[in-house]
Amino acid sequence: MIFRSPYPDITIPEVPLTELVLRHVEDLKDKPALIHGLTGRAMTYGELGEMVRLLAAGLAERGFKKGDVFAIFSPNLIEYAVIFHAVLSLGGIVTTVNPLYTSDELASQLSDARAKYLFTIPQLMSAAREAKSRSNVQEIFVFGEAEGATTFDSLLEGEGSAPLVEINVHEDIAALPFSSGTTGVSKGVMLSHYNMVANLRQIEVTDHITTDDTLIAALPFFHIYGLHVIMNMSLYMGAGLVVMTRFDLESFLHSIQRYKVTRAHVVPPIMLALAKQPIVDRYDLSSLKLVMSGAAPLREEISRVCCERLHCFIKQGYGMTEASPATHMCPEDVEVIKHGSVGRCVPNTECKVIDLETGRELAANQEGEICVRGPQVMKGYLNRAEATRQAIDNEGWLHTGDIGYADDAGFFYIVDRAKELIKYKGFQVAPAELEAILLTHPAIADAAVIPSPDEEAGEVPKAFVVLKSDATEEEIKDFVNARVAPFKKVRKVEFIEQIPKSASGKILRRILIQQERERK
Repeated sequence: MIFRSPYPDITIPEVPLTELVLRHVEDLKDKPALIHGLTGRAMTYGELGEMVRLLAAGLAERGFKKGDVFAIFSPNLIEYAVIFHAVLSLGGIVTTVNPLYTSDELASQLSDARAKYLFTIPQLMSAAREAKSRSNVQEIFVFGEAEGATTFDSLLEGEGSAPLVEINVHEDIAALPFSSGTTGVSKGVMLSHYNMVANLRQIEVTDHITTDDTLIAALPFFHIYGLHVIMNMSLYMGAGLVVMTRFDLESFLHSIQRYKVTRAHVVPPIMLALAKQPIVDRYDLSSLKLVMSGAAPLREEISRVCCERLHCFIKQGYGMTEASPATHMCPEDVEVIKHGSVGRCVPNTECKVIDLETGRELAANQEGEICVRGPQVMKGYLNRAEATRQAIDNEGWLHTGDIGYADDAGFFYIVDRAKELIKYKGFQVAPAELEAILLTHPAIADAAVIPSPDEEAGEVPKAFVVLKSDATEEEIKDFVNARVAPFKKVRKVEFIEQIPKSASGKILRRILIQQERERK
């Protein structure tokens, strides 16, 4: 069964991404577009447009040309948008890099992406210099000053103009983010201008952002969620965007109160904090109209608690880097919303659920692998033709690797990752289901569940638990096991101080699994 979007098909303009995103630089020229959450320093839409023009001219004067790759190795800055769109306006490609990467990880991505230039901050120059020596990077640019780097400000000093570049929106790559690598080797995801323009138009239909809204960027711009759903979408819709250099719960709450943020995009760990942390009650969050969670499954219980505590609309979306990223979104309608669901297909998007073994299409309410097809699906993985063929079949379906189902109304629910399912005596157990139950225990602050090798059963569920008050292993086992079928019972519990997670909020089960295997 193929599920289609409930929305009418939309027209996708065949224009370069920057042209679309910066459409408000004249009509909203005096309005703050980007605000630094900590300092209050702001950049208006007019200033944004002018800085993009000046930076593009400066880069062109230094030899940057169409097709060149520019790497951004930096935490969130309000200048991030300037760099990104200056590069794109020249027909260049931006590869975004996790600022927590080591020099080895950075060098690997720079080499794989064939980056020509690198932007960073002084605090990351040591890793940047080391990585440059082991890659094809010709020059490092830095925000501020650092030895061995060209200053960002110097690129804005020229009097020249950027060359006009013809961009083939279907073929030319705009962004080259790298997939998280949580279930495999990190790969460059080739997103064309058309892919990303399509996704902005698709999200526009489901997210009712206006010029009166103020958003907050608590998530990193190096990740497609922060880059496109937050940064580019905010600018495209003419909203204001409060930029956080790094996430800290108290600073996040303070910024919402100070700047009267109306819409916050978060990940489940932040939702969990909003639901459970006492500090939330110390701040005035009444400006919030909506909080959206993405990047990992958010269970119904946490969604409902947040809705009641914050007195605002809570919804989920779903997608992946390979889909620019959004494929599903909950409607902003209290009469229709379903807590625990990631929503229905965005416009111009089809979805199906297939059997993991046979590939057969499944009906509503049957669990299997989710596959999507639409104009937002990537061109493919950089220099990895076989991986591309495995991800996108000959009919254009992107196989997500996520397990889920759709109800009779076409609302989708994510169960877990296909490769993370626990096999207990042949039965499949979803870690996320057990984690959701664990998080409802009053003594538990956070939790992760992995398969633990077992001679008799093959694998048994093991829970890693972060406590906020006293509880014993047996108490936790009894709590979970009273709520699940016998084959889903948690057989082991280990108490730890922190659950390892990616910057996008996904539990890094592979780290816990590797540690568990090393003990055996």
